[in-house]
Amino acid sequence: MGVSMETAKEWVERWELQQQRYAVDREERFTVIADVVEHVTAGRTRPLLLDLGCGPGSLAARLAGRLPDAEIVAVDMDPLLLELGRTHHADAARYVDAVIGDDGWIDALRLDRPLDAAVSTTALHYLPEPTLLDTYRHLAALLRPGGALVNGDHFPQSAPRCSELTVHVGRRRAERAGSHVHEDWQSWWSRAAQDPELVDLFSRREQRLTVRGGSAGEHLTAARHAELLRRAGFHHVTSVWQFGDSQVLVAVKG
Repeated sequence: MGVSMETAKEWVERWELQQQRYAVDREERFTVIADVVEHVTAGRTRPLLLDLGCGPGSLAARLAGRLPDAEIVAVDMDPLLLELGRTHHADAARYVDAVIGDDGWIDALRLDRPLDAAVSTTALHYLPEPTLLDTYRHLAALLRPGGALVNGDHFPQSAPRCSELTVHVGRRRAERAGSHVHEDWQSWWSRAAQDPELVDLFSRREQRLTVRGGSAGEHLTAARHAELLRRAGFHHVTSVWQFGDSQVLVAVKG
């Protein structure tokens, strides 16, 4: 049994507010990602986009609004967030339940042509470095020449003192914007677990996380990501936007 439209709307809207606590200038970051995708897909009649770690469809919905002719495939391992996205943002994307980096995850996408762009926000840092490199290699193979991977995330600096500064600047920006008053990550999940419509999905989510042992990723610097991307076959890598420790990193396939 699926989730009702009303329930999905409530929890997606609360998710959007909750995420503002953590993603510095989140809406601007989404806009920058869409700017890049618009640029690399210019002239393509039906661009194919892949949203990695899509959650409840936040980025996919914005891309669908910006690029209405695009076909978007959105993948995530979280059954609860996927169901919220399928219900609330049903027309934005084709949602796929798969674990990025696991055997068979590429086949699960059922892509019928090369990708024009792959995008992600605050998701790829969960992957251990060997899995991340393997994922980058897969994406380089899936993208057409001139296609791009666009990754918006929090990237620490190589020096702890510098990381302290970027985190502090981002936190102060969030405070000025009033984002810190919204419910936090833990509160969102705790309250979602009490919603009768989400109980079964929450149980499935907990089982999956238990089997996988939770998140085991590494927070790598942008420079380390760039190095891995070049090893994977992306010859052009650059940061196009930054505020605090939040950046948009773009890798273009040559």
